[in-house]
Amino acid sequence: MTPNAASKHDKQSLRYLLLSGFAGGIAGCVAKSVVAPLDRVKILFQSSNPDFNKYAGSYSGALQAGARIYREGGILGLFQGHSATLLRIYPYAAIKFMAYDQLENTLMPTPEKQTNLRRFVAGAASGVTSVLFTYPLEIIRVRMAYITRSVADGGSKPSFLHAAAQIYHETPRAPSPASTSLFHRLPLLKFYRGFSVTLTGMVPYAGTSFLTWGYLRARFIPPPPDGAPRRATPLLDLACGAASGALAQTASYPFEVVRRRMQVGGLTHPDRWMRWRETAALVYAARGWRGFYVGLGLGYLKIVPMTAVSYAVWQWIKLVLDQ
Repeated sequence: MTPNAASKHDKQSLRYLLLSGFAGGIAGCVAKSVVAPLDRVKILFQSSNPDFNKYAGSYSGALQAGARIYREGGILGLFQGHSATLLRIYPYAAIKFMAYDQLENTLMPTPEKQTNLRRFVAGAASGVTSVLFTYPLEIIRVRMAYITRSVADGGSKPSFLHAAAQIYHETPRAPSPASTSLFHRLPLLKFYRGFSVTLTGMVPYAGTSFLTWGYLRARFIPPPPDGAPRRATPLLDLACGAASGALAQTASYPFEVVRRRMQVGGLTHPDRWMRWRETAALVYAARGWRGFYVGLGLGYLKIVPMTAVSYAVWQWIKLVLDQ
């Protein structure tokens, strides 16, 4: 490898850092746009929206829910909340992929050091880092996707600013005066509903996703002799990404269900602050252990193509940018 080529692939350089983040952000936006209608339906199912509970639990129900959304809000109804999704997903995906590139270079600088444990740790840490910085945007996006009555009743769909203002002005009853005082002094904490369970679920999700991705690429794509990054065909990248998404979704889905219920807690239980153990207990009381897997089939329909497209586009853009 020539000195110029080596500098291009130096993962510590500012150029590589920025281009890695750019590639990851674009990949995330493309992948999310592909599955946006499925995401809207899944959020309504996971959060037990009363208007859509009767459709949950089957693929035909998902189709009926999507058809109802289309009848009441048109094509834009299927993409309700997607503007907030794109505002969140670009920095989220950019930070996640950029962090993984850096952690991979630190923990696994050579093929001999590429172990499954290190792949899992690098993936989990990159996922936690990205969600730490972008979680408030996720809360707003979920609120926008959850609200259904305003459009059906002739009103307008909730805007990004309206959803943000609604969250900011909520006054949940905390379990202690000290907590109440804290929420009054730091109202931005309201944008972190369900954050603890999100972090808990992010570890198996991102860790499993990147572990599977790294393992499959190491298994089917031998490293080039000059130490350059592994290159695969787009079809192989799609296949590795699809497998990564399926396994990651299975490992983390119960946490996602609890997180969605907590994120809309200000609407379903406006009088108090829902904690994640209490939310999990409510999910179990309503449907038993199956309640933690409501919409999982729909989740596969969303996550598998989304993850496949995300990884494939990430690698393709990096190739185009000569990374």
